[in-house]
Amino acid sequence: MTREEILAKLKESIVEMDEDLAEEAAHEALEAGLDPLIAITDGLSEGMLVVSDLFDIGEAFVPQLMVAAEAFEKAVEVLTSNLTDDEKQASKLGKVLIHTVQGDVHDIGKNIVKTMFEANNFQVFDLGRDVQVELVVEKAKEYGVDIIAGSALMTTTMPAQKDIIRLLAEEGIRDDYIIMYGGAPVFQDWCDKIGADGYADTAAGAVEVAKKLLAQKAS
Repeated sequence: MTREEILAKLKESIVEMDEDLAEEAAHEALEAGLDPLIAITDGLSEGMLVVSDLFDIGEAFVPQLMVAAEAFEKAVEVLTSNLTDDEKQASKLGKVLIHTVQGDVHDIGKNIVKTMFEANNFQVFDLGRDVQVELVVEKAKEYGVDIIAGSALMTTTMPAQKDIIRLLAEEGIRDDYIIMYGGAPVFQDWCDKIGADGYADTAAGAVEVAKKLLAQKAS
């Protein structure tokens, strides 16, 4: 098979949500000497974008999203099986700390965004829901993350998003992190007002915004 055919098969395996096909295509990629990172980004991730688009327009649902993510993860395991731990970490697009903000116990949306990040080869640290502002900052430093992503599902908990940025600034480390926010009552204007770096209203959009912001930071 040619490089293009293998990448197309990797993409198809995710769109079809076929774990066996994903594993088969991953083995074929290795046998062909295809760079694992290229296989992930130009094959598997392209398929995940299709699935996430279907999810956003209501033609795919959470169970299908989970199955596609499992197929993605299986293929990544195969593709990275011969890499050292350091090489595996280097193949990740970035580290994301995700949580639902202090005072907010809603986490369905956060969990979907987490799945989408993981399915696009980000390393994700999930702090759960109702996470104290101070703990978010503490864990961001501990894990050495690139992105802090926080969801607020009630207008009364939105100020916690601002407080995270304030605390980071007080500690002189605000610019060490990309700050992304979302949630039902959260909009671009709010993120601009409090000084966040990114906003998305869909799970797929969050991944694309993250990739764009990481590229800008690296340039």
